[in-house]
Amino acid sequence: MKYVRMPIEIESPEQMGYSTIKNNLSESSYTDTIFKDLNLNMNELVICYGDHVGNPNLRSQIIKDEASNLTINDVLVTAGAASALFIVSTSLLSAGDELVVAKPNYATNIETPKAIGANIKYLPMTFENNYQVDLEALRKLITPKTKLVSLTCPHNPTGTMISEDDLKEIIQMVEASNAYLLFDETYRDMSFKFKLPIAASLSERVISVSSLSKTYGLPGIRIGWLMTRNKNLQELFLAAKEQIFICGSVVDEEIAFRYMAKRQDFFPAIRKDMLEKFQITKNWMESQDVFEWIEPSGGVVCFPRIKPDLKVDTKKFYELLLTDFKTYVGPGHWFEESDRSFRLGFGWPKQSELKDGLVGLEGALKKSIWS
Repeated sequence: MKYVRMPIEIESPEQMGYSTIKNNLSESSYTDTIFKDLNLNMNELVICYGDHVGNPNLRSQIIKDEASNLTINDVLVTAGAASALFIVSTSLLSAGDELVVAKPNYATNIETPKAIGANIKYLPMTFENNYQVDLEALRKLITPKTKLVSLTCPHNPTGTMISEDDLKEIIQMVEASNAYLLFDETYRDMSFKFKLPIAASLSERVISVSSLSKTYGLPGIRIGWLMTRNKNLQELFLAAKEQIFICGSVVDEEIAFRYMAKRQDFFPAIRKDMLEKFQITKNWMESQDVFEWIEPSGGVVCFPRIKPDLKVDTKKFYELLLTDFKTYVGPGHWFEESDRSFRLGFGWPKQSELKDGLVGLEGALKKSIWS
């Protein structure tokens, strides 16, 4: 495989240095958790090789309270959702195999199949179509050669969602073609209006991927998982995991288990703060006249764009945004889109930083409009 570094990682705030940014509106997760706030005593934890599938207590917590037919044997714990996506792509795709993937998308969902040499067919999600999955367009893209269909919901970077009826219709398409559906549902618990069932519970040809990084603000412990009811796939994915890193960190998995066991002590405050930040962003979008968006239905990101009638020097816009307003967003090229669009993460910054950053966006753009 020929690996290529992704712009979203090269230009990430952690690589640039957080000290250069005052208002970080580029993150795709909720505010990072401080370890002491978890109030954990792990002095008796044995630092051994862990269960190769993942801590059974953690796997039990992942499916707890879910009205589904999933068991802990359907859950494979991974080092974040990124490694789950990598395992699925490298296990199911070889050079020349056909993949259908929605675009824009989280870069790993595209770059890993590229590195493999897969034949990638893109399903465009456009502003004009409200960043929705076009079912008829998808139906035309899927062929008997299609090995994998890759979708994300709530969608990154737009925050749009698929209805349950549409999800079930997509699954029927995939089953009819003997393909698999990779369904990245990392933001599922952050849905605003309705919450989809775990997609893997609906069919043995579906693989669900999620993590604790985005919704719960725990990206540093690198805990994600994939779920499938297909026992052959589980064995395949476990073999891949064992060859890459044998097992996960027992420290990370223990933190994750204890957090998940008490998540109802943490999550209400997270959701309240996230919804308040979403409302701040929505109010700002309605108050200004230089940006437009498709309002998100879940997650902590959206994908506004500069209004098409404005003539703007986008390079100058991003430079001024950072130098003059100390504000950072994810430019469109992170997602192979025009830099007239950008990912705005409203969940990570403090509310005061979010407000200041939104003012900065408007100020930097007005300084960048061609006269």
